[in-house]
Amino acid sequence: MKILACSKISDQGIFLNGIQQSIEKTTNNWKKELYIKLGVEYPKFYKMDALAKMAFLGFELISNSTSIDHLADDELSLLFANKHSSYDTDQKYVNSYMEKGSPGPSLFVYTLPNILTGELSIRNKWYGENIFFIQEKFDPEFFIDQINFYFSKGSNACLCGWVDSAKGIEECFLFLVENKAGELSIEELNNYYKQ
Repeated sequence: MKILACSKISDQGIFLNGIQQSIEKTTNNWKKELYIKLGVEYPKFYKMDALAKMAFLGFELISNSTSIDHLADDELSLLFANKHSSYDTDQKYVNSYMEKGSPGPSLFVYTLPNILTGELSIRNKWYGENIFFIQEKFDPEFFIDQINFYFSKGSNACLCGWVDSAKGIEECFLFLVENKAGELSIEELNNYYKQ
């Protein structure tokens, strides 16, 4: 397996394939700023929660650097994880209920972290497998095992990600892996994550 591209958005900056981008997180509204700088036109972006927005932006960075047009719409699997599930949105949902007595359905939809895989699939018209795990921390060995599982079931590529937003943490690490000759090592994956 081979990493085709990876992106990372964290307090340290915005990275593509391990190289820091000139795009900076200058305000609290950095997701909207990055969306505009990337020149994307997808109005549904503004309705997404923080997890979905970060995954969306992380993939837009990746798609600007590599093409997956050679893959059929069902050959790409999505494999994501985080520590805090949908904590930020859950809190907003609870607060809206406490303040208004009737929370809106638009918030309820995002009280599941895997909605970000649905958002990516809808945007890109992907029909492959997808899953979202809750784990204590980013675990490269776990991701490699899961990628191997999906490749054994017929996937030819996996878009993987650690996307977390809670208690002042906003982190998005996405990597696109294709089923090609070569080994993806735990060290290599860990190095990209720790950049």
